[in-house]
Amino acid sequence: MRGPGRTAAAPADERIQVVIVAVDALSRAGVVAQLRPQPGVCILDEADSAEAAVLVLVADTVDEDVRVRIRATTRTTETRTLLVLTSIDEQHLVSAVESGASGVVRRADASPEHLVQAIHAIARGEGHLPGDLLGQLLTTVGTVQKTVLGPRGLYFAGLTGRERDVLRLLAAGEDTRDVATQLGYSQRTVKNVITNVLRRLNLRNRTHAVAYALRNGLI
Repeated sequence: MRGPGRTAAAPADERIQVVIVAVDALSRAGVVAQLRPQPGVCILDEADSAEAAVLVLVADTVDEDVRVRIRATTRTTETRTLLVLTSIDEQHLVSAVESGASGVVRRADASPEHLVQAIHAIARGEGHLPGDLLGQLLTTVGTVQKTVLGPRGLYFAGLTGRERDVLRLLAAGEDTRDVATQLGYSQRTVKNVITNVLRRLNLRNRTHAVAYALRNGLI
């Protein structure tokens, strides 16, 4: 994710389809008026929101209505969500990210140019956060990993240390017996580890599990 001032300017000939939703009509009208003249975006009606690449959601803060809208958008479409908020703290930031938000811009920083930059960054899959919020998020992630997940052998990546070890050896071409021998486990334990990974991550077979882990940088 990038902070303000560090995202590359949007190409003038690349128009991102955007739908704007706000908690009140005045806020929506204000953002529409800012963005409509900008060459990098195309404003859609809310009825066409399923076709938008980015949903700009304008609100005071991250409340339950905002979280519901983000989850509904990310669950039913490929549209990414940019929040334009009056205020946000660490707790609300984590809640927004958990709900599926791709970026945040404070209203105080929401110039037309900044909004277009954030929209294009999100459409490219890069995400966008003010620098101080990014620092808060990284601190929170590190704290949760250290104090909650780590002691239980869990990782944000979705694999335990033992699962990583098993998949790493499978990726090297070892069979169940070899994996068990090298790790000091029974073959039954190795098979259970593989079965749990397949079931939890909805993967088809061992080959799929290894491919998934490699593609996502988990091993």
